This record gives sequence, C-alpha cells and structure tokens, in this order.
Amino acid sequence: MKKYYPPVVHQKAEKLEQLLRRLEAGAELGQLCTELAVEVTPERARKLQAKYEAGGRQRAALLDGRFGHWQHANSAIRAYLYERKQAEPELTGPQLAEEVVQRYEVRVSVGHINHILREVALTRVTGRPRKQVEPKPTAPPPPAQAHAGLFFPGGGEASPRGDGDD
Repeated sequence: MKKYYPPVVHQKAEKLEQLLRRLEAGAELGQLCTELAVEVTPERARKLQAKYEAGGRQRAALLDGRFGHWQHANSAIRAYLYERKQAEPELTGPQLAEEVVQRYEVRVSVGHINHILREVALTRVTGRPRKQVEPKPTAPPPPAQAHAGLFFPGGGEASPRGDGDD
C-alpha cells in the first residue's frame, strides 16, 4: 500500500533533491538555501545526501513522513535518558542533551528531554528549592504568677494620683 504524502511534502522533497544535485555540481550551500527557501545545515546536507544515495537517488527517499515536525527522540535515546537519570538523579537537562549529541549525534532540545523525563516522573521539581527552616529551640514557658493579669486595680476607681478620668 502506497503511503499518502500531502503536496507540500512532495514540494519539499523536490527542493531538497535540487539542492543535493546542485551541491554535487559544486554550488555553495548558503546560496542554494536562500535561493530554494530551505534551511539546511552542512551536517543535515550530509545526512540527506546519504539518505538520497541509500534510496537509489530517488526523490521518494527524501519524502518526510514527519510532515514538517521536528525529529523526536527515538526509543533508544529515550531508554538511554531513563537509564542515565535513574543512575544519576542530579543530572540536568543541558548535561543530558550534550550526552545525547555526543553519543547519538542527534540534537534533542532540553525542553523535550525534560518532557520525556517528566512523563516517567524522573525530573526534579521546577523552581528553587524551599529554604530549610530549622525549628527554634523552644524554651519552657515561664511559670504562672499568682497576680498575673491584674493591671487595673479597683475596677475603674480613681487612681492614686487622684484624677478619675484615665
């Protein structure tokens, strides 16, 4: 059964094929990208060339089944992230992203790595940690006094100064 691709995906594959053929002819990548209105890094151009060659130099090899969505981490990368984070919980997203680039030669954004880890509850709580407040040593309450609370002698009578209006 033949897979359906929208016209936009076919147009993109056609542009990429033109780009690869003109690169082989000696054109400059930057100039071709602006002329064909595509964004391709030198690394991506090498990967596309290998994919094109492996597909028998057919445009069908350049059809993108992701329909314009960015490449996400495959199951091997996900398993690696889970394993690393379980082994060392203090690892941060940027550190893991760098390890993925070194190991798999694939760039995965830090936000996506954190999203993957959050799905399996392997991320740290966001924000700053709360300050640990140490409880103050509690002193025993003072002993009760016999006349505590008797501040107004006479219940409203005149004070010893003699004026009755206080």
